[in-house]
Amino acid sequence: MDQQQWPTVADLVDRGAWYRNQGIVLVNLCIALALLTSYTNGFDGSMTNGLQILDQWEEYFGNPTGSTLGILTSVQNIGGFIALPAAPYITDGLGRRKAIFIGGVIMLGGVALQAQAQNVTQFIIARGMIGFGMTFSINAAPLLVTELAYPTQRGSITAMYNTTWYLGSIVSAWVTFGTFRITGSTWSWRIPSILQALPSILQCTLIWFCPESPRWLISKGQDEEAKRVLGKYHGNGDVYHPLVDYEYNEIREAIALEGELGKVSYWTLFATPGNRRRMRVIIGLGVFSQWSGNGLVSYYINIILETVGIEAAGTKTLINGILQIFNFGMAITAAMFVEKIGRRKMFLTSNFGMLVVFVGWTVTSAVFQDTGSKVAANFTIVMIFLYYAFYDIAYTPLLVAYAVEILPFTIRAKGFAVMSFTISLTLIFNQYVNPVALEKLGWKYYLFYVGWLAFECVFIFMYLWETKGRTLEQTAVLFDGEPESDGAYHKNFFDSLQQR
Repeated sequence: MDQQQWPTVADLVDRGAWYRNQGIVLVNLCIALALLTSYTNGFDGSMTNGLQILDQWEEYFGNPTGSTLGILTSVQNIGGFIALPAAPYITDGLGRRKAIFIGGVIMLGGVALQAQAQNVTQFIIARGMIGFGMTFSINAAPLLVTELAYPTQRGSITAMYNTTWYLGSIVSAWVTFGTFRITGSTWSWRIPSILQALPSILQCTLIWFCPESPRWLISKGQDEEAKRVLGKYHGNGDVYHPLVDYEYNEIREAIALEGELGKVSYWTLFATPGNRRRMRVIIGLGVFSQWSGNGLVSYYINIILETVGIEAAGTKTLINGILQIFNFGMAITAAMFVEKIGRRKMFLTSNFGMLVVFVGWTVTSAVFQDTGSKVAANFTIVMIFLYYAFYDIAYTPLLVAYAVEILPFTIRAKGFAVMSFTISLTLIFNQYVNPVALEKLGWKYYLFYVGWLAFECVFIFMYLWETKGRTLEQTAVLFDGEPESDGAYHKNFFDSLQQR
């Protein structure tokens, strides 16, 4: 039989409404639990900033400033840095579910300490514990999402992972906005602290009702359990479904081939041409996600709002809350079109759009600083919303989704950890360099980002490849430069049917 007659995954998936397929409904419920990790990250990150505007919090901890305030802000990242090298070994060694559970337990310990903190030292230790535990969950959750998702939904659902960060941020912003009104009591900041625990409690309790990644199971020799998982969730209860046979054979062969490389370490990420292509893209996207000018926005919004007569903290918080809702709406909409439009087109649209808008942003900033024009200031606010609209087209939904899908199973956890490390380093740059540069150079500093965004456009055009319509294993083949191997997957599937 000719290769063209062998079935592909597109020939075998259920084309009906997903909510009528019990297996898909169940797997999506399990995936929703893993998505809570990004929600937790968004809630926690935004809450840290929100607490600092509460008079009750500042008074209780002695109005922290300088180095004390700096460590309060950064200690969560420090905790994450400490955990980062070990996280992939937990994810690969114990499994995705146990890594999420371990991270959740550590975070619950940090939340308990933060909620009852009696002094700034306890609060700092609590924040460090939360960051430490968060790293284990963040390393495992998106891997479980992409490795469990139904083939036709994998791109969109994995894109929703990073998008739920904004959902957590929105809830945190409005919770803090509400508790702001509790005067004369520490409950104004203890309530948001306690609410951090809810998603971790849900994950630690319910994660055992969710399946483990079939890819992880096969890598540990638990083939029958892996096939049972695929049958229940992808075959709608039928372990002999053709799609289940296809996926099982494809995963088993890919893991067997990857296993021939021997022991996997961080050096493995750069050991082959294919891996170096992956890491070039992953490190590039990690840098671009923070160095595209978005690191300036929070600082710049505060200045602009004051120049147009908006001084009240409540009004500023309200506008920022609206921006977060706008971001979530844009990102979730973009996530729904990942499989229809494709990754490459979305990244190109995002980068070129940000470049054009940032040029306009730079011009209006220069006009405002030279003339004090309120029209220019108001137009700059519009440009900030437009900028985030383009950023949210690709970098919010696809930053994590694209990274985890181009990494083969054996290096997926470690490669994703490298992206997290890259993002952390660029965040440090934003926190310490941007304010100084803005103070010294003013709007002229934006010219650097205009040039950098132009470089990003060239990089994305040259090195980011389209992965739409491929399984995780076929995406790995794409980056290893062996497209002819796609046919091998189809042949093995057909041969297995013939043998049954």
